[in-house]
Parts: sequence; structure tokens; C-alpha cells
Amino acid sequence: MTILTYLIPISLTLGAIGLAAFVYTVRSNQYDDPEGDSRRILSDEWDDHPKP
Repeated sequence: MTILTYLIPISLTLGAIGLAAFVYTVRSNQYDDPEGDSRRILSDEWDDHPKP
């Protein structure tokens, strides 16, 4: 039963790290255009000025 005193804080810490990593990726706009790259790779047109 004393193992729970170690496992619960460890699991909460790992969950908080995962949540912080997810929030960081959302705020750094990594999920803005998930389908755009898959469509651009099949296109024959060259895009000299991609979206910033």
C-alpha cells in the first residue's frame, strides 16, 4: 500500500508533462493545416510563396 504514495505523484507528474507538451504544440500552431501538405504533394503546381 505504501507503493501508492510513490506511484500517484509519479503518474500525476507524467500526466502534467504530457499536457504541457500538448498545450505547447497547440500554441506553436503545429496543428493549423493537417491536410494541406497531403494535398500539396499531389499537386503539379509549384508554390513559390507558401503560407507562413
